[in-house]
Amino acid sequence: MSAPFPEDVADYLKNNPGFFEQYADLMAQIFVPHPHGGRAVSLAERQMLALRDKNRETESKLAELISFGEENDQISEKVHRLAVGLIAVETPSALIHLLRFHLRDDFLIPHVALRLWKRPEGVNDLPEFAAVAEELQVFAETLTHPYCGSTAGFGTTAWFGEQAAHLRSQALIALCDGGATIGMLALGSEDAKRFYPEMGTLYLERIGEMVSAALIRVAKPAQ
Repeated sequence: MSAPFPEDVADYLKNNPGFFEQYADLMAQIFVPHPHGGRAVSLAERQMLALRDKNRETESKLAELISFGEENDQISEKVHRLAVGLIAVETPSALIHLLRFHLRDDFLIPHVALRLWKRPEGVNDLPEFAAVAEELQVFAETLTHPYCGSTAGFGTTAWFGEQAAHLRSQALIALCDGGATIGMLALGSEDAKRFYPEMGTLYLERIGEMVSAALIRVAKPAQ
């Protein structure tokens, strides 16, 4: 009589869960390789080691989830502080100052650049209202979500002045009034991994929406 295939044995044990209750002494008599090498261990000890490893893996995943949750809580608190500040500002100049302060000091984004297509009434010439190439304005209109990635191929790097040559990643957020684009917010970093294509953009989108709403409220384009 030929020996059964391993698959047959496995199927039999799966379909007969009471086998080891009937032959309980086998648990102590069957020895299998240790999962981490070395001496052989009984089937019961092997099962205990497997459960221990699974518990460690579960604890590790739980710790990771807790860490992500804490990080999201911190980001949410920062977004809330920015929102409160944007609600309080009354002029475009105050808005620009507040935005730079929060993004640099609270979100730790080292380089922030803002460009708005139209200069509001009562606002002196500022870098934020410098002329923007038509190609960039068209590109901003195509951004349904913030762009995150390399700085190569974009004219936005010039917005960062002397630091432009040192930037390795950026996030570009279109600012909108309804269906019309009114400007773009650019965030830059020397770290190539700070802004990358696969990253989540939910909070960047929220910041863009809040800044857009605040700009619409405080800015009246000059005639």
